[in-house]
Amino acid sequence: MRVPKQLKTLIDDGLVDEVLRQLMSGKEATIFIVRCGDKIRCAKVYKDTSKRSFKKAVQYREGRHVKNSRRGRAMAKGSKFGKQEQEEIWQHAEADALFLLAQSGVRVPKPYGCFDGVLLMELVTDSEGGVAPRLNDVTMTPEQAQKDHATVIQDIVRMLCAGIVHGDLSEFNVLNIESGPVIIDLPQAVNASGNNNARDMLVRDVRNITNYYGRFAPDLLKTKYAPEIWAHYEAGTLTPDIKLTGRFKDTRKKADVKGVLGEVEFAAKENQDRLRRLRERELLEREQQPEPSRKRKNGKNQRHRRRRH
Repeated sequence: MRVPKQLKTLIDDGLVDEVLRQLMSGKEATIFIVRCGDKIRCAKVYKDTSKRSFKKAVQYREGRHVKNSRRGRAMAKGSKFGKQEQEEIWQHAEADALFLLAQSGVRVPKPYGCFDGVLLMELVTDSEGGVAPRLNDVTMTPEQAQKDHATVIQDIVRMLCAGIVHGDLSEFNVLNIESGPVIIDLPQAVNASGNNNARDMLVRDVRNITNYYGRFAPDLLKTKYAPEIWAHYEAGTLTPDIKLTGRFKDTRKKADVKGVLGEVEFAAKENQDRLRRLRERELLEREQQPEPSRKRKNGKNQRHRRRRH
C-alpha cells in the first residue's frame, strides 16, 4: 500500500502511528484507516486541486470570508499564493464545520483536527466494530425509515440553525449505525446567510434524503419539509428542536405573468399612439403657420435684382 506524503508527515510528527489500510477514494479525497496510539481513527487525505473532480466548487466557496485582507486580495487575483490560500481554506472548511456541528448536536464524526491537508476524525463503526455502511447499502422497514428520516431532517435543521447547509447530502453521505444515521463529507458545506445558492442546496439535500427513505416509506414522498424549514429560517423562527409538520402552503401570491405582459403591451401601444398624435399635431401646425423666413428671403432677392437693373 502506497502511503501519501501527507500521512508520512503526520507519522513523522507523531500524530499518526500506523496506516492500516485504505478505506475508499472519493471525488475530493482518499480515506485511510490509521492507528493513533491505541485508537483507530479515520484520516481523510485531500486530493490536489488538479486531481479533484468536484464540480462547481466556486458556488460552494461563495460566502466563505477571509479575515486577512492580504490573503483575500491574493485569492481574488488568482496568484500562486492566492491559490495556495484557497486550497488551505477548502481543506480546513470540513474540520471547521465538523467542530461547529458537533457542538450544535448534529450527528457527525468527531473531528480531531486538520493537519497538512489531512483531516483526522472518528472512525464510525457498526455494532460489531466494523466500518459503518453507507445508507445506500442498507434496507429497512417503513417504521425505521420514518424514524431515521426524522433524525436526518432534524439534523438538517440544526445545521441550518448553526448557519450551515451541507450542500451535497444524499444516501451516499450518510452512515447507518444502530443508534441512528451519521452525516459525513462536509468540505463543500456552505454559509447559509452568505451564499446565494444556499436555499437551492438545502432543497436538494432534503429532496435527496426524502427520496431515499421514501423507497421504504412512500408516505414520506408527500412531505414538504424543505420549504417549511426555509420559511422558518427566513422568518427567524427556526430553532434546533422545532417540531416540523412536513406540510407547507405557500401563501405568497403567484405573479400574474400574463396580466403583467398584457399591461406592458397596452402601455407600449398607448405610448406609440401618443407619439403618433404628437407627430400629426406638429405637421398640422407647420402647415397652418406662415413661412416668414421664405418671404423675407424672396423680398431681399427682388430688391437686389432691382438695384442691379
